Amino acid sequence: MTTTIGNADGKAPDGLIKSSDMSSFMADVIEESRAQPVLVDFWADWCEPCKTLTPLLEKVVNQAGGSVKLVKVNVDDNKDLAAQLHVESLPTVMAFKDGQPVDGFAGVLSESEIKTFIVKIGGNFGAPDNGEILQKAKELLEAGEVAPALELYAQIAQDEPENLDAIGGLARAYIKAGHLQQARELLETIAEDKKSHPGLVPAFAALDLAGEEGADSNLDALRAAANKNPDDNQAQYDLARALFATDKKEEAAEALLAIIARDREWDDNAARKLLIKMFAAAGAGDPFTIENRRKLSSILFS
Repeated sequence: MTTTIGNADGKAPDGLIKSSDMSSFMADVIEESRAQPVLVDFWADWCEPCKTLTPLLEKVVNQAGGSVKLVKVNVDDNKDLAAQLHVESLPTVMAFKDGQPVDGFAGVLSESEIKTFIVKIGGNFGAPDNGEILQKAKELLEAGEVAPALELYAQIAQDEPENLDAIGGLARAYIKAGHLQQARELLETIAEDKKSHPGLVPAFAALDLAGEEGADSNLDALRAAANKNPDDNQAQYDLARALFATDKKEEAAEALLAIIARDREWDDNAARKLLIKMFAAAGAGDPFTIENRRKLSSILFS
C-alpha cells in the first residue's frame, strides 16, 4: 500500500510549501499555524548555506504528509519582518504553532536532524492508513484544493479498487477540476447495484449537474436572460444549473428557492427536484445543504 501523502515526483501539494512576505505573513504563518505547525525559512540569494538547507527542508516537509507546512521568506525583500522576528543570521528557521513562535534553529541541519526537529514541534512521518488519507482528501476537496485531493483519491483508488468512497471522491475531484470525461468514464465502471452507495451518490449527482465543458462561456448569457426576466422561472432554472456547474452553489440555491417561493409546483416541482439533487451533490453534511434545506423547509411549510 502506498502511504506517502506528498507527490510521487517529490513536489509538494499546493499550499504545503509557499513563499511569503510582510503583507501575507499573518495569514500564511500565524493563522495557518493554528491548524498545524508551520516552519519559516529565512533565506537570501547571497546565502550559500541557505542553498543547502532550503532543498532539505522542502524534501522533509513533503515527506511529513501535511502534518507541517513550510513558508519561505527572502530577508532582502522583507527586512522589517526579519528585524521584528530578531533574525540575526542566515539561514534561520522558526517554528510557529497555535499562532506563536515555539522553537527554531540557525545554520544547516542534516535531513535526520530536521526530521527530529519537526517531530519535536508536533509533525510526524508515520505511515497513515487509507482511512486517514481518505479523510485528508475530503478536507482538501472541501477547501477547494482540488489537485492534491485528486492525487490522494487516485492513490487510494489504485490501492483499493473496490473502495467506493475513494472512487466517488476521485470522480468529484475530476468534476471540480473540469475533467468531466474522466469522471464519466470512472463512474461508468460502477455496477448498477453499487450506484446508491453513499460515497457515490454525490458524484453521480455532481456529474449530472456539471453540464458540458465550457459551462462558464454560457453563464453570462444565462445571467443576462435571468436578470432581464426575474419572474421567468425557466430562465432562473437554467441559470441555477449553470451556476452550480461553475461552483457558485449559493447563487444557484438562491435562484431555485425564489422559483419555489413563487410557484412551488412549477414544471412538476422541477426547481425543488433540482435543489435536492444539488444537496446530494454537495453531501448531506455540507453547510450548503444544511442551510438551504432549512430555507427550503421554511418555504414549503410556511
